[in-house]
This record gives sequence, structure tokens and C-alpha cells, in this order.
Amino acid sequence: MNTTEDLANLTSLQSHADAFTNCTDVDVLLKNFYLPLMYSIIFLLGFPGNIIAISVYSFKMRPWKSSTIIMLNLAFTDLLYLTSLPFLIHYYANGDHWVFGDFMCKFIRFGFHFNLYSSILFLTCFSIFRYFVIVHPMKFFSIQKRRWAVVACAAVWVISLVAVSPVNFLITSREDQNKSICLDLTSSENLDTIRWYNWLLSGLAFYLPLVVVTLCYTVIIYTLARGPHTHACYKQKARRLAILLLVVFYVCFLPFHVFRGIRIELRLQPVSCHIENQIHAAYIASRPLAALNTCGNLLLYVVMGGNFQQAILSLSRCKLNNYVQHTGNNSDVNK
Repeated sequence: MNTTEDLANLTSLQSHADAFTNCTDVDVLLKNFYLPLMYSIIFLLGFPGNIIAISVYSFKMRPWKSSTIIMLNLAFTDLLYLTSLPFLIHYYANGDHWVFGDFMCKFIRFGFHFNLYSSILFLTCFSIFRYFVIVHPMKFFSIQKRRWAVVACAAVWVISLVAVSPVNFLITSREDQNKSICLDLTSSENLDTIRWYNWLLSGLAFYLPLVVVTLCYTVIIYTLARGPHTHACYKQKARRLAILLLVVFYVCFLPFHVFRGIRIELRLQPVSCHIENQIHAAYIASRPLAALNTCGNLLLYVVMGGNFQQAILSLSRCKLNNYVQHTGNNSDVNK
């Protein structure tokens, strides 16, 4: 009888061990293949795209308007984030082995959060400006001066820096099986502090802006639908802009924040391996979505209006003319 019970217990333990192994296999596949692949694609698209956007805003779109100043700052923060991706690509492709030291571990993790929330706040400022342009155009004349955009952008940089500074103290690294592991916020120690900090950061720096952006564009779409005086092409452009901004918030930012919060909560609760690792896998899958906004913002620059598109064409023509002149000069020398 005891032998039968022992055998049953052994079988149960074995099946539990198999389930745990399967869960961790999913985790390894996502980290070592999915993350490097997605981050590489985002870097290859976003890095040159944001350099072009910064060049266009800096040299081809003078004089600057309020929206131009906000978009230029947004492109800068996206470019800063993209410069950290090669380090993460190397880390995950190398089997979670961090070779750049403890300082760079904290710096890269800090950079991710700093630029993430800077991007969210810049998009929120842009949405508020759009709200006044369309819904309260007379009031907009009092805030359309460039100094208000400069003040708003400076406030975003300062608020983001203050809000994300605790990450430097909460991010930890450790040695495991001859590997140096650079943990993210959900995997680090001191979970009680991380828990309340996560909810405070997410609530004030994401969920509140999410509500503001949603209300702004809901009112904007409603106003455009009831405004017969507005040109059809202007309505279409404004709707596209509203939909694109809402997609960035709800598709790129929302899953990351939801699964990060659940992931931290489950680390404090006794749950099965299967549930914990399913949530962890969903959280890992959502991380590149948060980075994907750097590419979504490129679409935002194009949808905003013809000025940006004309500036791109102007820049392309200048490069083409320079190439033709350089080729012609070389041909004359070789004759």
C-alpha cells in the first residue's frame, strides 16, 4: 500500500517537474529568440527613421510651431531609447549573460523607463494641444506661442527624470551559473518596494495620461463629426491622427503595463508554475510592443500633415542633386 502511494507521489512530482520544465522552456524561447529578433527589427526601422525625422524637423521645417517642438523632442527621446537596444539584443541573444558591467545594467534599464515615460508624456502634451486646436480654436491662440511648447517639453523631461530615478536603486543584477544576469524591474529583489512603486509610476505616468488622451480624442472625433464647416480632408486627417495615437497607447503601452503589474503581484502570491510562467511569457511578449511605439511615432510624423512629407521630398531631392553633381564632376575629371 505504501509502495503504491509512494509511486503515486513520485508520478505527481514528476508531472509537476515536467510542467515546470515546459514553462521555463517557453520563457527561454521568448527571451533568447523572440526578444532579440523583435528588438533588432525595431532598431533597424526606428533608428534611421528617427534620425531622418530629427533632421527634417531641425533643418527643413522652420519656423517651428508648437507641435513641431513637441514632435522634435519625441523623436529625440525615441532615438535615445533605440541606442540602448543593441545592448539588450546582445544580452538576450547571449543567453541572458550581461557582459557590460553593473553600471551599464542599471543605466540601460533606467534609459528604457525614462524614454518610455518621456514618450508617453510628450504624446499626451501633443494630444492636449490638438484638443485645443480643434475643440477650442479661439482659446488656442493664447497657448499656440512656442514658449508654451518649450515649457511643456522641459516639464516632461524633468517629470520623467524624477519619476524614473528610483529605478536606479531598485534594479539589481546577480551571478547565476557563471553568468551575470541583468534583472529588470519585475525580477529584481525588494518586491514590496517595487510593488508600490510600480503602481504609483503606472498610475501617474501611464494610466492618467491614457485617460487624458482617450478623452481628448473622443471629444475631437465627436467635434469633427458634428462640424459641417470643417473640410472633409481635414476631418479625415484628424481622424487618422486620433486613431493612430489611440492605437499607440492601447496596443503598444497598455499590454506592457497590465502584464508588468500582474507579473509583480504574482511574485508575491503562491500560484502554480503554469500560471506564473504564462503571465511571465505574456509580459515578455509585451515588452517589444512598448518599444514598437518608436516606429509608430514615425507614422505619426507623416500623418500629421503635408509639411513633413514635403520636407522629406525636399531632403531627398537635395541628396539626389548632390549625388548627380558629384557623379558629373567625377566624369569630367576622368575625361
